[in-house]
Parts: sequence; C-alpha cells; structure tokens
Amino acid sequence: MHKKLYILLVSILALAACGKERIKDPEFGPGDYPRIFDIQNAFISPVRIINEGQTADYKGLVYSPGGKVNISWKVNGEEKSKDTVFSFTPTAGGEYTISLEVELNGMKSQRSSKVLVKPATYTPKPYDKVIMAYLSAEGTALGVNWEQATHVTFLAGRVASDGTVDLSAGEINQRMDEMVARGHIAGRAVLLGLAGRLSPVDGWALYEANDFGEAIRTPATRAALVASVANYVATRRIDGVDIMMSDINSGAYAQNVAAIAPFIAELKAALPANSIVTVTVGAGWQHWDYPSLSAATWVNVRAFEDGIHVGPGAPRGQASSYDYMLAAAKIWVDFHLPADKLVIGIPAFGLRYNAIDGVGNNLDWGSYDYVAYRTILGYDPQAATKELVNHAFGVYYNGQPLVKRKGDFIKTSAYKGAYLWAADYDSGDDKALLKELHNSLK
Repeated sequence: MHKKLYILLVSILALAACGKERIKDPEFGPGDYPRIFDIQNAFISPVRIINEGQTADYKGLVYSPGGKVNISWKVNGEEKSKDTVFSFTPTAGGEYTISLEVELNGMKSQRSSKVLVKPATYTPKPYDKVIMAYLSAEGTALGVNWEQATHVTFLAGRVASDGTVDLSAGEINQRMDEMVARGHIAGRAVLLGLAGRLSPVDGWALYEANDFGEAIRTPATRAALVASVANYVATRRIDGVDIMMSDINSGAYAQNVAAIAPFIAELKAALPANSIVTVTVGAGWQHWDYPSLSAATWVNVRAFEDGIHVGPGAPRGQASSYDYMLAAAKIWVDFHLPADKLVIGIPAFGLRYNAIDGVGNNLDWGSYDYVAYRTILGYDPQAATKELVNHAFGVYYNGQPLVKRKGDFIKTSAYKGAYLWAADYDSGDDKALLKELHNSLK
C-alpha cells in the first residue's frame, strides 16, 4: 500500500516537473503560434485617453518562446520599435492605433489598442449658427456626430443642495476625457452640463425639487459649487458650463431662478478666460421671475413641451409643435434677450399616452410618459417621416420633417441657433434629427 502511494507521488512530481519545463521553455512546432502574455493588462482597454505630451506605456509583456520571437511595434501602421516594451509619447492630438506583432517561423500573433490624445490647444471650426448636441448623463462621445454639431454639452454634473457636485458620470470609463478629446480633435467646443434632479427622459422640472436652487441661493454653498466646477473644467480642459437649473416647480422657484445671476457672475470669474457660460431656461409662466441673463454667452430656450397635453383630462396632441416653438422663443425675445443671444430647443423624445379616459383624453398624472426618438423608430418603419405613431394610445414627437421646418425657420431668423435634447436619444443614422438640424443650419 505504502509502496503504491510512493510510486504515485513520484509520478505526480515527475509530471509536474515536465509541466514546469514545458511552460518555461515550450517546444514549438511548424504550426505553432508565438504567444503574448499581457501580465500588466497593457491592452485590456480598447481606448486609452491621455493628454498631448503624456506617455502611454506598454510594459509587463512576456513572449513565448522567450528570446526567440521577432517583435514589431507600430503606430498607425508604421513600425516604431522592435523592443520588448514600448512607450508612446504623442506630440499632437488625435486617435492613434498602437499594434504589437510577434513572429516566429512565419507564424504571427498580434495585439492592438487605440490611444486617444487630447490636444493641448485647438482651433474651433467656424460656424454660422449654433448646432448644439445636448447629451444626457447617459450619453457618450461615440453617440455624437462631431461633423454635424458645432457644440456639445454633456450633462455630467449633478448638483446637491449642500453645494457639492457629483461628477461621476464623466469619470466612468473616462467619458468626459473622451468627450473633450474627440470634440477638440474635431474643432468643437465641449461644455459641462450642470443640473439638479431631473424628470426622466424629458430632463426637466420635478415637483418640489430645490437641490440646485438651494445650492446657489446661499453664498457659502454657491462658492463651494463654483470652486468645484471651476477646478473640474480647468483640469479636464472643458470649454465652459451650461446651467440647467430646472428647480422651477416648487414654492421656492422665484428665489431659485433669481440666484442664477450671481452664480453666473461668480462662475465666470472663476473659470479660465474665454470660457463659455450658457443657461437653459423654460418658457412657462415662471419666465417672469428670471433675472437678467445678459452675462451668459447665450441662453438655451426649452421651446418644447407646451404643458397643455398632460394631466387629467388633457387632450392628446403634439406638445412640441412648430407654433409652440415660435411662441416660446418670442417670449424670450419680447421680455428678456435679443434673438442673437438665444439658442432654440428641439426635442429628441416623444410624449406617449398609456391610458385614456372615456372621451379619449389623457387619463391622469400617471397615464403618460416620455420615450426616446430612437425607440420610437422601432415602433414604425416610417416613424422618421411622421410626428405621430400608433403605439399605446399614441406617441407624439418631432420627426425629420418637423425638425427641418423648425431648422429652416431658425436659419433665416436672427436666433443664434438650435439645440437638441437629448442627442443620445437620437438615431445616429440617416433618420437622425441632428442631421436635419445640420442640413438646415449649416
């Protein structure tokens, strides 16, 4: 019994020794591929994002069979090194492909990744009208057609009542760094959007929400918010800030909107020189309480969702019509700012009715919701050409013809331009609403 156990242990140890020798110095036949072991995960991320002048290091790589493979490092297809490690230090912004190829006996193995380089400086491309793609907190840089937008705002800042700001939306997977890098490479300005709590999809006022308003009403919390935002903008090389203070559906709404003016002044003083500071505003009856916003670079008018097609017994219909856009824009021209300081909003979402009353009107406050334009396209193959689809009890939205009509008007008017909320709700293809805006306003 003991003799058999001894023989078994000797056999296991012998096999283990052979295995170690195999790993240490494997024998490669004519059909075997050489191997690359990425010990430090140099290639784990499909895209690395760095600043111009920084270095992307590719280290911790082990090759098998060791000392026998031919190594080639390439940048955008051009060989740069034959060493076992590689450091890439770009001298200009752009997107680069770093590839590693190892060869043995005519057999090759490869690894590759992208390096996105944020340029140290950039020259904005000229434009006639602002075409701003406004991304929600879920948006990404790859969801933007950078040739069709002149500006991009990313709603990555969530303001709390104590003056703190949650910027994690921009830090996840370096989303803000990628936004700025791709924007500046394309010659486009990128803004940080700031908001408090917002309603889903339509991204506007919640009942009795005062987070953002409270933060900017009090001098101490306002100063703390300004300092945090200014530091983030400077560190990330962001071009400016949009203030989407939507706390206008509470008893404190007048104080909330009044505090926007000192917030603009203090923010502009703290931001880098020539930073853009914009404000997104509503066109409801609360507009009377807005202070002078002339210090803003421009003001985005939320010229959609008329408010008369929701609520108990409200008639079903187009809440973001052409006529409502005209009326909302005119309110701000007549009572607040000249047209060349106003960028007019267009929705990339629709109003969906989920239940109706006995006469066919909206049932109650819980019987409707909002749905992204890209989702609406799945309800009807022809949805891009319409503004109503037969889904649930009807979905009303802006299709391409209505967006074109709005864009054509803005083009021939004195208004500064248009913005799309939210650009990540758009389709990104030939049915895209941003494409229609670009074609109208370019």
